[in-house]
Amino acid sequence: MLSFYGLKLNTRDPVYIQTALYVKRQILLGYARSGDRLPSRREIAAQLQINPNTVQKAFKLMEDEGYVHTSGNQGSVIYVDAEIRQRIESELTHELVTEFIDSAKEINLSFKRVVDLVSELWDDGGMDERRTKDRH
Repeated sequence: MLSFYGLKLNTRDPVYIQTALYVKRQILLGYARSGDRLPSRREIAAQLQINPNTVQKAFKLMEDEGYVHTSGNQGSVIYVDAEIRQRIESELTHELVTEFIDSAKEINLSFKRVVDLVSELWDDGGMDERRTKDRH
């Protein structure tokens, strides 16, 4: 069963959207698969320390987008087929890249500098590896 303890809420985005995005990320990362049960709305509200109505709003969004199915007393389960997985991957990738581009533009980085930095960090294994090297 998917746990929501790993979700760190921010004050910038609506909580119900953050909750739905968390489930999408878990699907994309392979931590949540089709057929996996979700905790009850009350359990999620308790885990996140939020209002159950907010969780209900997140469930409505997830059900409307098709990656969560709720069936009466049997609770809610994740439903992912190839089309839904592709849609989630495209959405999250687009969002990530858009945020990155906006941040780069905000500090006046040129396109060439961004491409050079991405190439350098990609080849070097990224910032996590660099930070590890700097500590030793």
